[in-house]
Amino acid sequence: MDLEVRHLRMIVVVAESGSVTKAAASLGLAQPALTAQLNRIDRALGGCVFTRDRQGARPTELGELVLHHARVVLPAMAALVDDARRHVSDRATAGSVRVGTVSSAIGGLFASRLHAALPGALGVDDLLVTTATSWSVEETAERLASGTLDVALVGMCDDAAPPADGGLVWTAVSTDPVFVLVDEYHPVAARETVGLGELADALWLTAPGSGCFERCFVSACVRAGFTPRAMGESDRTSCIDQVRGGHAVALVQPVLLDAPGVRTVALDGAPLRWTHHVGWRRDAAERLPVDVIARAAAGAHRDAVQRSPRYRRWRAEHPVEIA
Repeated sequence: MDLEVRHLRMIVVVAESGSVTKAAASLGLAQPALTAQLNRIDRALGGCVFTRDRQGARPTELGELVLHHARVVLPAMAALVDDARRHVSDRATAGSVRVGTVSSAIGGLFASRLHAALPGALGVDDLLVTTATSWSVEETAERLASGTLDVALVGMCDDAAPPADGGLVWTAVSTDPVFVLVDEYHPVAARETVGLGELADALWLTAPGSGCFERCFVSACVRAGFTPRAMGESDRTSCIDQVRGGHAVALVQPVLLDAPGVRTVALDGAPLRWTHHVGWRRDAAERLPVDVIARAAAGAHRDAVQRSPRYRRWRAEHPVEIA
């Protein structure tokens, strides 16, 4: 057996854990599987890397030698992979900017503003802006960190924040209340606001996604004196159809475009809030005008507010409650 990079990672984790059991849990392996790998490594090297007994696992002299080299090789390999991904990304994206969006009602407006603003800011005549939508903020953040996306616009519960691992930089764009979508014949459809408790018997819908939003919603319901009897996930088209049919109400961003047969109504006291964040890799500032990108995100939110009459009225009456 040839010694591989993954074997070096195992050795480092075992040495840092001081225990094969703890190292196996950290690596996501069964203990017998890790023990078998360590035995193969010993045979490949011609000696024991660790002394293993009831007190744990301690590096032998050979193990210390291997660890010395592993702590040089592993960071070098990580740097190699990172540089290679960036090289491929830079070559693949010459003349293009790839934008990821998650749970955002302003993603299309954001992309449109980038189409208009980036060519002039970059001094090019032809620039392709492509978009990729996901339900997962974590997945999109990983793609941003690896270089397969250049920019991301994500919407999240106001109690959460996007991952910063991988040298990512995030800027908050806007925070809005969450509204409720009801059918046009619902008893509260003509009102400007409704108490959460008034809808206690409803079947609730929300867009699929990751994060703490569902937990925060249930907490808000409990504070309002009830536990929601049911909550489902649905894409926007299916959600509107179910609401229009009178079968459910939906939690929505207030800047969604109006649709026939349904109405958005504010929740008293804005118990739930949704924040948009725009992000990029820290080194993106070397090749992208990140200030222009941040302004495009803020401008997209302003555009969305302007096309939402009910939300404009709500903001005029609640200028301090929402940033």
